[in-house]
Amino acid sequence: MLNAVGRVIGLGLGSGLSPMAPGTAGSLAAVVIYWLLTLLILPDNTAVQQGLLLALIVVGFPLGVWATGLLSTAADHDPGRAVWDEFVGMWIACLLLPLTWYWLLAAFILFRLFDVVKPWPARRLENLPGGWGIMADDVAAGLYAAALLNGGRAVIAVVMG
Repeated sequence: MLNAVGRVIGLGLGSGLSPMAPGTAGSLAAVVIYWLLTLLILPDNTAVQQGLLLALIVVGFPLGVWATGLLSTAADHDPGRAVWDEFVGMWIACLLLPLTWYWLLAAFILFRLFDVVKPWPARRLENLPGGWGIMADDVAAGLYAAALLNGGRAVIAVVMG
């Protein structure tokens, strides 16, 4: 029973079963879940939104190592249908960003770009065993996107003064 629940989580609550671009479907599902949760929990409180996002990441990462590890096999160590890593990476990409459609869209686009391109050391992190490798490269992609977006926000703030 517990392994069945883990597989559902690893499959991104079913988004990994998308016949086309399951990683993109998982990333989109992660953004929608974050947005809906923040609407339900004090939508005008940025501190609460960021706390919720941090909690999703802190709980989601170890959960994802376990859940995606259940889907990993010797023949396919990072199956495309295992998309919980996209959830956590996408949530990381949204860290410290305002909850607006254009920042969420920018986070989505940059996260997907970094997840596909996998700049150093993301590609090397894929080689970690089981769920660790599945999760780690997406954490790196999320960190790259968050750094770029928040750096951009800082530049915009200085320029707009």
